[in-house]
Amino acid sequence: MSHSDYRPNLRPLETPRGTSSVVGPHGVGASPGDKKSKNKSVRGKKKRIFETYMSKEDVSEGLKRGTLIQGVLRINPKKFHEAFIPSPDGDRDIFIDGVVARNRALNGDLVVVKLLPEEHWKVLKPENNDKEMETAYESDLPEELCGHHLPQQSLKGYDDSPDVIIEAHLDDSDLEDGHGNAQNVLVDGVKKLSVCVHDKGKEDANAQATKDESIPLSQDTRALSEKLLQRSAKVVYILEKKHSRAATGILKLLAEKNNELFRKYALFSPSDHRVPRIYVPLKDCPQDFVTRPKDYASTLFICRIVDWKEDCNFALGQLAKSLGQAGEIEPETEGILTEYGIDFSDFSSEVLECLPRSLPWTVPPEELNKRRDLRKECIFTIDPSTARDLDDALSCRPLADGTFEVGVHIADVSYFVPEGSHLDNVAAERATSVYLVQKVIPMLPRLLCEELCSLNPMTDKLTFSVIWTLTPEGKILKEWFGRTIIRSCTKLSYEHAQSMIERPMERISEEELPPISQEHSSKEVHQAILNLHRIAKQLRQQRFMDGALRLDQLKLAFTLDHDTGLPQGCHVYEYRDSNKLVEEFMLLANMAVAHKIYRTYPELALLRRHPPPQTKMLNDLVEFCDQMGLSMDVSSAGALNKSLTKIFGADKYSLARKEVLINMFSRPMQMALYFCSGVLQDLAQFRHYALNVPLYTHFTSPIRRFADVIVHRLLAAALGYREQPDIEPTALQKLADHCNDRRMASKRVQELSTGLFFAVLVKECGPLESEAMVMGVLNQAFDVLVLRYGVQKRIYCNALTLRSFHFQKVGKKPELTLVWEPEDPEQEPTQQVITIFSLVEVVLQAETAALKYSAILKRPSPEGCLGLEEESDNQPED
Repeated sequence: MSHSDYRPNLRPLETPRGTSSVVGPHGVGASPGDKKSKNKSVRGKKKRIFETYMSKEDVSEGLKRGTLIQGVLRINPKKFHEAFIPSPDGDRDIFIDGVVARNRALNGDLVVVKLLPEEHWKVLKPENNDKEMETAYESDLPEELCGHHLPQQSLKGYDDSPDVIIEAHLDDSDLEDGHGNAQNVLVDGVKKLSVCVHDKGKEDANAQATKDESIPLSQDTRALSEKLLQRSAKVVYILEKKHSRAATGILKLLAEKNNELFRKYALFSPSDHRVPRIYVPLKDCPQDFVTRPKDYASTLFICRIVDWKEDCNFALGQLAKSLGQAGEIEPETEGILTEYGIDFSDFSSEVLECLPRSLPWTVPPEELNKRRDLRKECIFTIDPSTARDLDDALSCRPLADGTFEVGVHIADVSYFVPEGSHLDNVAAERATSVYLVQKVIPMLPRLLCEELCSLNPMTDKLTFSVIWTLTPEGKILKEWFGRTIIRSCTKLSYEHAQSMIERPMERISEEELPPISQEHSSKEVHQAILNLHRIAKQLRQQRFMDGALRLDQLKLAFTLDHDTGLPQGCHVYEYRDSNKLVEEFMLLANMAVAHKIYRTYPELALLRRHPPPQTKMLNDLVEFCDQMGLSMDVSSAGALNKSLTKIFGADKYSLARKEVLINMFSRPMQMALYFCSGVLQDLAQFRHYALNVPLYTHFTSPIRRFADVIVHRLLAAALGYREQPDIEPTALQKLADHCNDRRMASKRVQELSTGLFFAVLVKECGPLESEAMVMGVLNQAFDVLVLRYGVQKRIYCNALTLRSFHFQKVGKKPELTLVWEPEDPEQEPTQQVITIFSLVEVVLQAETAALKYSAILKRPSPEGCLGLEEESDNQPED
């Protein structure tokens, strides 16, 4: 997640919003912090808890000299006293220990830090197996890494358009970098995998776990290997407050009733522990809150931080609104959207006035003369069955010489979004549609998303096309870009296209297919799908031979009750040949457009880069794999892909182990980023790591991504359809930064929406049983990947009916031996050995607290408790 490390001095420095640029003692009664510090005052001055921020000038100078470092702050969601920023050199993250060192910065803020003296660096203690690790990431894979066109299925009718995948999970941006898991924001990093630098021999699990924190270095610790130290720092400035400063949570009375604060403030406790507790004025609270606080114990509120002074442990805030009951889908969803700054308001009248007035809209005659007319061609869309925003269409016409004319046709959204209009400004601000399980928050008004721009069948539509002449092997002979007009002959779902691929010799009946226009037959469409499939297979094979990487993580799709909207069930979404077909041609179009706009505007192309994985985390993971007997080559994206695909067989155990490793190798991956080509000087930084290509961009989804609209405008200018772009590289980079920020927020919201629905499903339909594979072994607990649902959970030994448990290292492999209390007193206790890659049975069950659920290990059958690892003796191929 190194958003801005590559441009240390690009942002103008400003005094952070909400922070006084002149720091001095606060007046008596100015804030809760003043009163709290009253008894600690020395000669009338309040005791400072936080350091004063450095001046803009000093920060700018420090960044130039290299004495200060900037980066995006990540706070560990499970250990909120731990925070990190990426190291500019790609080495181990820089550690920031505790709230005071964070200096009022929140998760996602762009901060400037100063390294502490070496004697205060964090000592990484290899003997402590309960430590979490700096990979306190929520998942960060780009879509291109994870798979294109993976819908978040719901029965409500708004589906992910073709290439949305969760970034650390997928999206065609995820296709790019890989793909994280939307079910759980519980990614703790590689260290918790028990990568042990020194074999300490056997250790007792029942000993009290030591707290993993920064301690001054003794002479002995200075002798430790450098890899056991982690650079530590403190925040000295907030360059940009990217966190919304809004949080959902519950209200509580202050504990000390006699305190003066009690009569003026309530305490807001955020659901996200990475946000500080907040004092809110009682006048903002419900009238009967003080007399009946228990009535509000499960009511969700939204609170916004308005100030956080240097002498106050807690921030000062204002209640924005009451959402409703904690644990219910709609209040929780509104809270998530607000926390991440998603604009879900109705479009204003000024925006709606930018839309065409006369409906139904028809293509103006003058546009017909300006465009290549493809309305008689066999062109069709392939999308999720419930999709309404159809961005892209495909065509494939065989030519007499055995080659094919293949077209990718993308909705010409820029025609309907005049640059500089109210509509353009709102679309730029939203920057992306946000796909929740139950609905979509659109970037553009629905009239555009679902009607005027959407490539609905049997209707004339304006498009921007890339058309190639391809050999059957996918080699490009000719390439053409231009504005077109199409008339899609049918709207296929992925299921329809898959059926055609799987039944190449059969005639598929009309009843099995959607309506097809009279000018074309189902046989013609079927043949076009088969031809595209054959070419796509060749393109895909060549991409991976050329060194691409794919990290497909499990993604959940839900079925929802039509009346209540509650989840009735879920399944892991299957990524099939029809998805891959569409993905290949979208990738091909995006790469082609990237080269075209960069050739024409080498200083002004909006491109998309994917930095290599974080070196230190990746090396730790390779070391871990070595300890597990798995030889992984991570010298390049292609080498890693080869390692992940060659190691495993097709049996259940091998496939589960592959899922665990893909999950682990997703963690070091960084986000793919939009950037302006004129801002980065080093061409090597343009590269897309996962796709292993020099240039890439986003062109294929302008209905749901504003970056694609910008790219359409650049391509139109490059082709002479419009005037040359009148924008400076720094201004375009600012737009790129905003698209990156909004994309990240959108991805997080998607993940949290999936997590919300899954937690509700466990409560409504649980307990749920599944096989799981162990992916980390700690002193008194172990982590599992629940294979049926793709969620990660920690199982604690003290929650099981055990007689005892014992932790030890066997060689370098951590191992927990569980001794189960017998169900029958006359029986012998059952012993179960838990090590990494153990296959176990778990039960997911709801807890009393809203949206909380736990994983419980099922008691093994007497014959199944030993030998779970037998299959792991299979040695991987070299």
